[in-house]
Amino acid sequence: MKVLLWHVHGSWTTAFVQGPHEYLLPVVAGPGGSRSPDGLGRARTWDWPASAREVTPEQLRDEDVDVVVLQRVRDLELVREWLGRDPGRDLPAVFLEHNAPGLEPGDGPVPHTRHPLADRSDIPIAHVTHFNELFYDNGRAPTTVIEHGIVDPGERYTGELARAAVVVNEPVRRGRTVGADLLPGLAAAAPVDVFGMGLAGLHEQHGLDPGRVVLHEDPPQAAMHAELARRRIYVHPVRWTSLGLALLEAMHLGLPVVGLATTEAVEAVPPGAGVLSTRPEALWAAVREFVHDPDAARLAGKAARAAALERYGLDRFLRDWDALLEEVTR
Repeated sequence: MKVLLWHVHGSWTTAFVQGPHEYLLPVVAGPGGSRSPDGLGRARTWDWPASAREVTPEQLRDEDVDVVVLQRVRDLELVREWLGRDPGRDLPAVFLEHNAPGLEPGDGPVPHTRHPLADRSDIPIAHVTHFNELFYDNGRAPTTVIEHGIVDPGERYTGELARAAVVVNEPVRRGRTVGADLLPGLAAAAPVDVFGMGLAGLHEQHGLDPGRVVLHEDPPQAAMHAELARRRIYVHPVRWTSLGLALLEAMHLGLPVVGLATTEAVEAVPPGAGVLSTRPEALWAAVREFVHDPDAARLAGKAARAAALERYGLDRFLRDWDALLEEVTR
């Protein structure tokens, strides 16, 4: 099939474009040589196969698109403008919902958040977690859940550095949502490395000691994986999210997990793979234990990797998506 989709979430798209189809990724110029959110094209920090092709809106008109994977309400408008076809009516479509309800402006209160496509029955909503499907009011839209799949980076854990790793984007802006306020408590339990985008100002905002909390701004994925694998534990302090792909990547690498027992994390991290709790003091105690017991950390990390491979393997993910795409294009 020729599948039209936008580059919205790099890690998710990295897994999706490993399938057997041709993937058309819009590219639209932005100011100053940048690219517009309406068309980011191929990723620049992930290695995608040649079957993931960049196309301009003008070039799209000459492509025989079989199905579109929508990820934002705006994508509906862009398809009509660029292709002259109406998603769900004369172009098969799926709406991929990445987010937990309540994360976007205008979402409304949880658990009463009504999905933007709730009034449509012609476009199925594919949620990435069962938690999201449960908490959204999906109205009359058909729904399914296709859990994440990960391109396995391999079991690379060494845990040689007695430090905690956190991966989070824009913690200064997103604050309590991603648990930025919990970093001082974590840093008291162990030295911390924070990886992600939009980290500037994090020390100042939360009074963090730069000697205790080191920031790594937007590293390439391969470099980040190499560095994560050297840390003793992975910490997931996020209060409200869909399910961070970095968490699943860390588990694939073989890191044990210490994190908040919220949203889908309670399904993703089974007993034996680490410690989940809603009590920060219990989390920091677990961090100290893993830091001082490398053997326990390694054993939990092996359990984390086994669980991640079983539930979030790439083959299962691609099979599930193939089945859904075949269904909507029949």
